[in-house]
Amino acid sequence: MKFMKLGTKADTFYTEQATRTLISEIAADLVIQINDITYLLHKFPLLPKCGLLQRLCYDTSDSESVSLELHDIPGGEDAFELCAKFCYGIAINISAHNFVSALCAAKFLRMNDSIEKGNLVGKLESFFNSCILEGWKDSIATLQTTATLPEWSENLGIVRKCIDSIIEKILTPPPQVKWSYTYTRPGYTKKQHHSVPKDWWTEDVSDLDIDLFRCIIMAIRSTYVLPPQLIGEALHVYACRWLPGLTKLKSSGSSASQTEESNKEKNRKILETIVSMIPADRGSVSVGFLFRLLSISIHLGVSSVTKTELIRRASLQFEEATVSDLLYPSKSSSDQNYYDTELVLAVLETFLKLWKRMSPGAVDNSYFLRSIRNVGKLIDSYLQVVARDDNMQVSKFVSLAETVPSIAREDHDDLYQAINIYLKVHTDLSKADKKRLCGILDCQRLSPEVRAHAVKNELLPLRTVVQLLYFEQDKGSKATTSHKLPKPHEILLGAKHRPATTNEEFNGEEIRERDHHKTKRSDGKLLALDLEKKMVIKGDIEETRSEKARGIKDASSSSGKVDLDPKKIIRRTRSKSEHGVKK
Repeated sequence: MKFMKLGTKADTFYTEQATRTLISEIAADLVIQINDITYLLHKFPLLPKCGLLQRLCYDTSDSESVSLELHDIPGGEDAFELCAKFCYGIAINISAHNFVSALCAAKFLRMNDSIEKGNLVGKLESFFNSCILEGWKDSIATLQTTATLPEWSENLGIVRKCIDSIIEKILTPPPQVKWSYTYTRPGYTKKQHHSVPKDWWTEDVSDLDIDLFRCIIMAIRSTYVLPPQLIGEALHVYACRWLPGLTKLKSSGSSASQTEESNKEKNRKILETIVSMIPADRGSVSVGFLFRLLSISIHLGVSSVTKTELIRRASLQFEEATVSDLLYPSKSSSDQNYYDTELVLAVLETFLKLWKRMSPGAVDNSYFLRSIRNVGKLIDSYLQVVARDDNMQVSKFVSLAETVPSIAREDHDDLYQAINIYLKVHTDLSKADKKRLCGILDCQRLSPEVRAHAVKNELLPLRTVVQLLYFEQDKGSKATTSHKLPKPHEILLGAKHRPATTNEEFNGEEIRERDHHKTKRSDGKLLALDLEKKMVIKGDIEETRSEKARGIKDASSSSGKVDLDPKKIIRRTRSKSEHGVKK
């Protein structure tokens, strides 16, 4: 950064308690009090350069000591001391960090060229125009300091001139950028003759206050010179600078709690301002960035307008998201889930509304069909992750899965995988919850490999396994896969003693064909008894032991073998049950 040195004398100011004075043989005749500091100075070096002091000391004699109070001087005692040292000829350094306070104080003291030629105001303005405004980081640093004296800086034109200088440099083509800038992105190494990145300016501008940042971004947008994606990148950098990962605020009555609440209010303003500046062009910011803002907005309690806008923008780009973009911890005090599924559900529902509105003939439109299926695959992959959450409720899991329309899934393989993971993690599920969970699965839309795994999965309810068997039997000769399924009676007899390997997560392994043996008459009795017990599980009428034995005899006397067709067994059992009731 550039600086200007004025004066040549050594600094002879010293402090004694709350008094600042000058080492001199001449007694002080000008006492100036600013806040809690008292300055013991001299008239002869100060009055010729300060029009304000001339007016205040106009009615006093040269030998008379004068006391003045200048509590309202802009910049306080530090800015006044710079001006006083300039009058004494003591060396001072002016840079972008103290320029604003020095200029405002000099203007307040009326240190203009009209009072004395070569005065401080003229020198400061010359330094401002020739050095600060010509530099990149100098303009930004000066603009930052205007926050301490906003009204003075605005009235003196410092803010406007700095913003104009910054915008002019941002709009400069990257090959023409010759000044120093900050760029610390991962993977970027600044080398000699290295090409200047298009977003070279974003990190330096992100140091500004949100109001000044907004002025610059809106001015750049109005020129239509830079692409929307570059504006979006600047917003992303600013959000990462000022909106880091936030945690839940702890309720406390201490001053620390008040500080956190103040920071929360500040961050809320930053987030709402950033959202209002996102270009309308699709893809100007990533969908992951939108989800991050949406997650933080729930914690900060932003306005419903901002939250709705974020959900709408995220839904427009939902198909571009990855699972990692959706994984945000729940910040709701009433929600015990680790992941915020409500956030994903809100975006999904909005996406479906927009999708139905924009694609009335979606089935015949390959683009819209591909879009909805990308989202369907995304949700099923997301379900596989949240299924590992111990506190994930069945109702929320099912609600999210059912929201995806049927057309969005080419098959139910990924959905089955998510359900299988959920059943493995939540081993204490009730029968009703298992039934509700597996009720969202369409057995006819499973691939042969997945069905082969499902019929051997001891975690699934028996109702679901029987449905799989019925479907497989209906297919009959249409089956084209080499994977063979166990016979129905083998599944039913082995329901309580399924091999441990079936509890492993599905990996597409082939099912080995089991050997089939002829059933003896005595084995047939045990088989039929077990089959009828399974029918009771499915809600059929319970039969007595004698009726079972008679049914076994009738079934085995004709051929010596038991008919193991599940459909015939169910029909025969039901007819016998009705006969027993009538009897």
